[in-house]
Amino acid sequence: MSQKTNILYIGRNAEITTVVVRLLNNNEDWFGMGTTLDNEAQKLFMQHPFDIVLLGNGITKDEDLQLRAFFTKQNPAIKIVQHYGGGSGLLKSEILIALGNLNNL
Repeated sequence: MSQKTNILYIGRNAEITTVVVRLLNNNEDWFGMGTTLDNEAQKLFMQHPFDIVLLGNGITKDEDLQLRAFFTKQNPAIKIVQHYGGGSGLLKSEILIALGNLNNL
């Protein structure tokens, strides 16, 4: 059994965050967690070995820059993807591209 890809989603809309996390966890190869708060995202990041961070809707440019700086300082190899919606097909594609797993698109 292969290890799951751990994905952290950060967005400002609680309902969308819930949906994205559900979509992530519907994929047997992924484990997703999500939050609407930057400080909670940073705390989760320190507690779990995430492979990908998804930055969602409502994050300002300054918040984006601060989050990226924090995550890459903690893990320079972290993959950070902007995800502003578009359905589960786009979400899957964004994650597979980030993982370099283009054969499964």
